[in-house]
Amino acid sequence: MRVRQKLNMHEVESNQLMRHPETMSGLEEKVRSIRRGASELSIKSNETRKAAIESMAEAILRRKAEIIDANNEDLERAEKSGIPSSILHRLKFSEDKIASAVKGLRELASLPDPVGKVREARELDEGFVLKKVTFPIGVIAMIFEARPDALVQIAGLCLRSGNAVVLKGGKEAENTNRVLVKVIAEATESIVNSSWILGIESHADVDTLLTLDKDIDLIIPRGSNKFVSYVMDHTHIPVIGHSDGICSVYVDESADINMAVRIIIDSKTQYPAACNAAETILVHERIAPELLPELRKAFKACGVIVHADEKSRVYIPDAIPATEDDFHTEYLSLECALKIVESIDEAISHIAEHGSHHTDSIVTGSEESKARFFREVDSADVFCNCSTRFADGFRFGLGAEVGISTSKIHARGPVGLEGLMTTKWLLSGHGEIVADYSGPDGKNFKHKELCNA
Repeated sequence: MRVRQKLNMHEVESNQLMRHPETMSGLEEKVRSIRRGASELSIKSNETRKAAIESMAEAILRRKAEIIDANNEDLERAEKSGIPSSILHRLKFSEDKIASAVKGLRELASLPDPVGKVREARELDEGFVLKKVTFPIGVIAMIFEARPDALVQIAGLCLRSGNAVVLKGGKEAENTNRVLVKVIAEATESIVNSSWILGIESHADVDTLLTLDKDIDLIIPRGSNKFVSYVMDHTHIPVIGHSDGICSVYVDESADINMAVRIIIDSKTQYPAACNAAETILVHERIAPELLPELRKAFKACGVIVHADEKSRVYIPDAIPATEDDFHTEYLSLECALKIVESIDEAISHIAEHGSHHTDSIVTGSEESKARFFREVDSADVFCNCSTRFADGFRFGLGAEVGISTSKIHARGPVGLEGLMTTKWLLSGHGEIVADYSGPDGKNFKHKELCNA
């Protein structure tokens, strides 16, 4: 369970949030400009927004040497400061990552327009039609980790959905982010104007940003539980976020051994620094004697450090004895916690108590176990017989994602284009007034659903 408490980011007290007026007014004016840009962008045509996305993609490829140079500066500085390898892995914006980011942008451009979709339509009376139509949220502030590829995804999603964006990336990627924002703004300026995107860099700017509830419509923080809680505790702006990514793979007694090992290894090692990487492995006691020796070999081959409970160490004697804290840990590295459970009931209870409602997967040959896991595990993403790493906006066919939300309001799971939309109710009449439908002799509403509107 997430606990909302008064937390302190970089030892900043809440009574220090009000900055010097000159500093604050400078950022406020920039954000107001972005607000105006959001209004302009929201009415741009689908074709215009697609063209701007394509221009972004071309510019990133054309200027990749400049981007990589900036990224190398960030990497060199990060290595000298002793940054953990998990952060360095996220920070590196290699040619392969650039190519993948550009591919994602182009696939994003090919998706249907999320703006103006009719979600509901009904006829209140003859020719008196009500529609619920999607519309951009407005100005979105994204505060995210040191991942340059995330900046490209976020900017692309916001542009495609008609939203302006204020971007604050991790300080470790400061040079890369600065160049990327410049490249993106210049690439889109002649198509949609460049006032839809703003990059900020300082912690003081973040604190000021949290006070701008008149100009920012939504904040999406990505980072530690403490940071997400800090944002929620220090702003009146709506916030969507997830805290830790403590994801589990549970191997049921009826699972196929080879399938289970493949799924666990992919979930843990394919990209261990991702929030959807598995951190906890739960194994039914009846399958443990067959599974764990095979899993031990696979973990050893991949260099995975295992923190195992006492029962599991019978089969993995070289594992580190697990503590209670290990099952509450997001390792973000080649490390995981492992536990033998007596039943699917215990597995589900463990996930409820120790998980973060992000992504959890069951490996099973039983339709009954699958149905129970799907019904009873209260996470944004619940999978069966597949890797937790599939919890991703691109893999879901959403184009990309601004993050994975563990909230139950507005958006849950990977937040793609649909998650960046709000709605308007549009009512078209012919002079109707409420008085016509009031009182004992008033007209009756038809409330006829219009399926094909």
